[in-house]
Amino acid sequence: MAEKKTGGFNEGKRRKESILDMSKYMDKQIRVKFAGGREATGILKGYDALLNLVLDNTVEYLRDSDDPSKLSEELTRNLGLVVCRGTALVLICPHDGVEAIPNPFITQ
Repeated sequence: MAEKKTGGFNEGKRRKESILDMSKYMDKQIRVKFAGGREATGILKGYDALLNLVLDNTVEYLRDSDDPSKLSEELTRNLGLVVCRGTALVLICPHDGVEAIPNPFITQ
């Protein structure tokens, strides 16, 4: 009877694949929204299968003190190079080509 040799920790397990193809956004500016309401933009420098992101030249958009439910495009904070944990991400979108549209589900 032949013995089965185990070669390592991950032998027999499939490698996790990312649910999104982020390679088309490499070295391009993206906007991310986080659980808890924070938003930031930055240049995507790296990512992994769990959607942990590395962003460079990152700018965080701060909440308006008069109305905390609104982001202020004027109030920003430069963060530089950051690592964004994938479990905290709610939305990832390209910065260029994004425009606000009126909500078609609201009846006026």
